[in-house]
Amino acid sequence: MLLPSVLFADPAGAVRIIDADTWDVGGERVRLFGIDAPEAAQTCQRNDGTAWACGRWATAEVDRRYGGRQALCERLDRDRYGRSVTRCHIDGVDVARQLVRDGLSFAYRKYSMDYDLDEKGAAQSGRGLHGTVVQAPAAYRAAQRSRTAATSVSGCTIKGNISSRGVRIYHVSGQHHYRRTKIDTTKGERWFCSAAEARAAGWRAARR
Repeated sequence: MLLPSVLFADPAGAVRIIDADTWDVGGERVRLFGIDAPEAAQTCQRNDGTAWACGRWATAEVDRRYGGRQALCERLDRDRYGRSVTRCHIDGVDVARQLVRDGLSFAYRKYSMDYDLDEKGAAQSGRGLHGTVVQAPAAYRAAQRSRTAATSVSGCTIKGNISSRGVRIYHVSGQHHYRRTKIDTTKGERWFCSAAEARAAGWRAARR
């Protein structure tokens, strides 16, 4: 039987990068506190007007720096996806602060002003994302949700959700969790027009 101190221990261990601000630390899914990085599918615009896959770039750069390393994290909260919201350190360095300083992420001022000055310094120097035209990640997600809502109205009403453990589950209207299940296409979730389409794409049916 696990003791309470073990059950509620702060996340610690090897890092696996999901995206720039979402990691697995010692097998636990965490969201870095106080920052917001571009979504994996998000693009930015270079000064010459060409598109740049800045979301994939940020994820790959964070993985290059921190993937496989040992992190010590402090759990501060839990978000609506079930992830621990944490402040993480590697070799004594606050990694969220470093990501903002290097232009790999933004200060998430809606939740914290801790990294406000770090972002301003990166912006003044044009580091990383600040050297491009980039939409704030929160604004990008809102735009994607609006597009998703329009898609659902067209008749594709089956919700393809991804659980906090990465399990792909589809929910049909009338099922127990259908109404409270939210679809975030920036996380790989999607709408389906039929159960057969969902199964073919690798989703399984909700159990109730």
